[in-house]
Amino acid sequence: MPVIHTIDINIRGHICPSCLLLTLRALNQNGEALRAGTAEVVVVTDDRHATTTIPASVDRMGFHTEVTRIDDGYRIRIFGGV
Repeated sequence: MPVIHTIDINIRGHICPSCLLLTLRALNQNGEALRAGTAEVVVVTDDRHATTTIPASVDRMGFHTEVTRIDDGYRIRIFGGV
């Protein structure tokens, strides 16, 4: 089933644990759609620490992540249903 909805979260300027908490809120609000594979969450951050804390936490929740370096920070794609 293709992803039909992307939830974008721009948390540039925040540092962990704020980055993690904001991401977890989005996952809790959209968990069913993520698990069904009809949505994904894309987090953009400039906090390098978030590139380890967010994937570690969401992996334990059963979701998958892809971390990509971008010009002004990092892009963390969170998805499920795979």
